[in-house]
Amino acid sequence: MPLVYIHGFNSSPASLKARQTAAWLEKNCPEVSFVCPALSNDPVRAIGQLEAEIEKADEPVGLVGSSMGGYYATWLAEKYRLKAVLVNPAVRPYEWMLEYLGVNANYHTGERYQLEQRHVDAVKSLDVPGLQNIANYWVLLQTGDEVLDYRLAESRYSGCRMTIEQGGDHSFQHFERPLPAIIEFLGLATGVS
Repeated sequence: MPLVYIHGFNSSPASLKARQTAAWLEKNCPEVSFVCPALSNDPVRAIGQLEAEIEKADEPVGLVGSSMGGYYATWLAEKYRLKAVLVNPAVRPYEWMLEYLGVNANYHTGERYQLEQRHVDAVKSLDVPGLQNIANYWVLLQTGDEVLDYRLAESRYSGCRMTIEQGGDHSFQHFERPLPAIIEFLGLATGVS
């Protein structure tokens, strides 16, 4: 069964959490395939890439989304009725994205691109007004997130399974610790340690 890891805004498959997840799966659950597409900077194309990965899978996939990837994962989980683990997820990213209008650079690749209002509007169109199945979500938050206010996600995903750790940061320090429980929650493997 595949795990689709969705990286955040201006990030890439080279992010620490993506690499930790891939390495952990390879060592502990080689039967779970790891998919982490390098998402387009255009949100419409990015969602299309993710939909293509989900639709080509022969069985249901599990989603793990970080930051903006958590926002995308929410939309995908609702559309495809999938389980999703959200790590310091973005809430209403179309509001803070306005500060990034203009030229941006990917943190890992250095690729430069132009963020336009149409991209912000596309992200806003993916906002999910209400969650249909709160049991499909597990939200991991660290209160020391210096990029996003964790309380927005705490409120947005109220009623969902939630783990809030004191301190930490936006990268979610020690992400490798919950990986066995994440894989089990997503139904990709049982009895992992």
